[in-house]
Amino acid sequence: MDVSQLKKRAYLLSNDSVHGPFKGSIVEEPENMALIINGQRVSFISANNPEDIDYTSYGINDALIIDNTGVFTDRTALSRHLQAKGASKVLLTAPGKEIPNIVYGVNSKGLDFDKETIFSAASCTTNAIVPVLKVIHDNLKVERGHIETVHAYTNDQNLLDNFHKKERRGRSAAINMVITETGAGKAVTKVIPELQDKLTANAVRVPVPNGSLAILSLAVGRETSRAEVDKLLKDAALNGDLVNQIHYNVNEECVSSDIVGNTCCSVYDSNATIVHPDKKNIVLYVWYDNEFGYTKQVIRLAKSISKVRRLIYY
Repeated sequence: MDVSQLKKRAYLLSNDSVHGPFKGSIVEEPENMALIINGQRVSFISANNPEDIDYTSYGINDALIIDNTGVFTDRTALSRHLQAKGASKVLLTAPGKEIPNIVYGVNSKGLDFDKETIFSAASCTTNAIVPVLKVIHDNLKVERGHIETVHAYTNDQNLLDNFHKKERRGRSAAINMVITETGAGKAVTKVIPELQDKLTANAVRVPVPNGSLAILSLAVGRETSRAEVDKLLKDAALNGDLVNQIHYNVNEECVSSDIVGNTCCSVYDSNATIVHPDKKNIVLYVWYDNEFGYTKQVIRLAKSISKVRRLIYY
C-alpha cells in the first residue's frame, strides 16, 4: 500500500454517496501510513499474506481481526490470520463454514468466547430476518416458510452489461431487477437449528444502492391475529435481548430510503403485516439497512468477543 491509496481511503471515508459526509475529523499522516480519525490514529497495514503481518510492531496485542475481504470463508483459511504476531481471534463478516455463525442478541448469549477463536457474524440478510423469526418461532412455532429478499444491488454485480460467472448478475445493476440465490435460508438454521429444512429462500437485486426488504411468508403452528403478531414484535423491540436488533416501525408510508442509517438490523413494518383468513399463515415485511444496520451488529459482536464493556457509574 502506498500514499496514493491512503489518500483515496481518506477521500472515501470523508464522502459517502449513501450516508453522506463523515461528521468528524480526518487528518492524513502519510509518513506513518496512517489516518488520524477524530484524534485516533488508524494505521494502514498491508501484506501479501495474513500470516506475514506483525501487529505487535504497531503496539497491537491480542487483536481481533475482522475479515471482510470475502476471500476466506472457512476455518482453515481464516486460521491463517491467527498465525500473525499479535492476533488472537477472527471475526468474519459473512456466513462461515465450520465456525459458529452468530446473530448478536439471538445466539450470542452464553457463547464461550474464550474457548472459540474464529466466529462469523453471518450476513446482513440473516441478521435482519433471524430476530423476527426467533420471536415468531418461540411464540407461534414456524412450521414452514419462504423468505424473499428484495435487496439493494451489490459490488459483485456489473454496472453495465458484461460477462459474469452468474449470468443474470452480469446485467446492469442500475436498471434491472435481478433474480439470484441467497444463502439466508440455510444460514438461519445455523442460528436457529429448530428451523432446519423448514425454510426456502430466494432474492431479487433491485436498482437501489442501499436499503433492503425481506418478505417472510410463514405457516405457524397455531391460530394468531395481526394484533398478536404486532404485540409480540413490539414487546421484543422494547424489552429483552432483541432491543437493539428489532425496530418496531409505525410509519404507514415507509419506503427503503427511510431506513437508511437505522441502527437496528431488523426494521419490522407493522403496517404491512398480513394474516391469512385461516389465521395460521402470516406475511411479515422486514426492512434493513444492509450496510449500516449490519455494521452495527458486527460491532456489537466484536465488543462481546473482545470483552469490551461500557463502564456504567452509579
